[in-house]
Amino acid sequence: MRAYDREDLLFQLFDVAGVEEIIAGTELDADAVRGILDTADQIATDHYLPHAHEIDENEPVFDNGRAILPDAVKPAVDAFIEGGFLAGPFRPEHGGLGLPETVHQAASFVFSASNVSIKGYAMLTIGAGRLIQSFGTEDQKTRYLEPMVEGRYFGTMCLSEPQAGSSLSDITTKAEPMEDGRYRISGRKMWISAGEHELSENIVHMVLAKIPGGPPGVKGISLFIVPKIRLDGTRNDVTLAGLNHKMGYRGTTNCALNFGEQGDCIGELVGEPHQGLRYMFQMMNEARIGVGMGATALGQAGFQASLAYARDRPQGRSPVAKDPASPQVPLIGHADIRRLLLAQKAAVEPALALALYCAVLVDRHRAGDADALTLLDVLTPVAKSWPSEFCLEANKHAIQVLGGAGYTRDYPVERHYRDNRLNPIHEGTHGIQGMDLLGRKVMMQNGAGFTALTGAIRADITGAGHPLGDPLSAAVDRLEEVTRSLTAQVLADPERGLANATLYLDLTGHVIMGWMWLRIARAAAEKAGREGDSDFLKGKQQAARYFYARELSRTEGWARTLLANDASAFEMQAGWF
Repeated sequence: MRAYDREDLLFQLFDVAGVEEIIAGTELDADAVRGILDTADQIATDHYLPHAHEIDENEPVFDNGRAILPDAVKPAVDAFIEGGFLAGPFRPEHGGLGLPETVHQAASFVFSASNVSIKGYAMLTIGAGRLIQSFGTEDQKTRYLEPMVEGRYFGTMCLSEPQAGSSLSDITTKAEPMEDGRYRISGRKMWISAGEHELSENIVHMVLAKIPGGPPGVKGISLFIVPKIRLDGTRNDVTLAGLNHKMGYRGTTNCALNFGEQGDCIGELVGEPHQGLRYMFQMMNEARIGVGMGATALGQAGFQASLAYARDRPQGRSPVAKDPASPQVPLIGHADIRRLLLAQKAAVEPALALALYCAVLVDRHRAGDADALTLLDVLTPVAKSWPSEFCLEANKHAIQVLGGAGYTRDYPVERHYRDNRLNPIHEGTHGIQGMDLLGRKVMMQNGAGFTALTGAIRADITGAGHPLGDPLSAAVDRLEEVTRSLTAQVLADPERGLANATLYLDLTGHVIMGWMWLRIARAAAEKAGREGDSDFLKGKQQAARYFYARELSRTEGWARTLLANDASAFEMQAGWF
């Protein structure tokens, strides 16, 4: 059994996202895209999914400065590399395959649904490699990027520190200039995913640090390449201080790293001094979309597991069945179980549609569409956070479908929940994404991104001619009214104005997911018109109906709270707790 719905993935990719428009004029065609996904499915089925429970039960071990991983991790990672999936998204001039981002993300969904812990190593390496691809020198690309594309080197992002967390202005890692143009790095980094392992010849750490004498705060942050092994083969002064023991995502090492304990950690500056945070935002934004895709995949995996259980498990009888000797019905025969399943479907499918839509925008931007990036900027906080919050809720429903069995480790749904619980935290918490959306993204370029968002939604409402268009249009009206009110308050009093940014994020996310359901429902109707209706397509329309009745309707109450800019949390005093 797959951990994801392949029919839905193909429908979303071809009928909703329109990947054939993206690949037009390239060497790829529809059959080639399906072949790539077939290969991903085979690798995931053979190497990822069968070991998900084993890796969760036997997490990496700290042993005298080394991280010892479960035996199943390396064969899976090697198969991923040999299948071309690490090289896939990189440019051909650096040894990559130049896959469209939309195709790359669809394949990533397959791997994440099957075993998100193993997938983490590749995600970070691709992000770190793209950082060098964008801002590194040609020499750095030759020495570091090309071995990463080949899978000989892996990568990380090293931002957080024990005392700083998400407050990057407070990092203390230093980079002292050396006479040869390199830098001597010293400091500690915490929560570094994939920070130590023996899956590759080398690990390329992308490290944020401050050059003495630079501007204070985030303006003084620079970006450095700090390899685990120097290119002369000697060990750099990067030490694994310990592993963090996590609730989930256990197969991905999470490390405390010390740089320069012996005064001999050497790094190379990437780009210009004091521009490190600006550069790193590229990797962080890519990672945020990747986190949203991973959260969606975990929601999908839980949905598929609970759906299969509900179909097979006999439990009780219909409320109108009076004879206790009558046959039991499957769980799915009970209306409240169908509610729990429908709630999962209503969350994971538009979340996948949004992740693929963001990938389409990346491809359009690469093709020269400047407006695509403007829209992507405002969508990124939602693409990261909405799936992380509400596909986690879907995982909760999956456990509920299984009842007591779902609370045991004998079934995968409790692991899916534990794995997904990381996603509202890392790469910027749910609250941070809310502040980013309200405090920055909707006001950037005089609101150009928000205008692009509402314009894109209204264009689809007009083009769809679907009954969902009217309630979605009303929801957009409410969102525009709330946005005008809150942005004015943010400009007048940022601290007070941002107090309800998280609820604003939820409101915006629900409206966007309503938009995604409109796109899905329209595509389903068009496909039914071409090929005839089916249970698969009827399920899309019914799930859209559920989302609008049960979820989009919640935005009315949220909008009232936001227009009043409720001050109950803002005015609460620390001592009153």
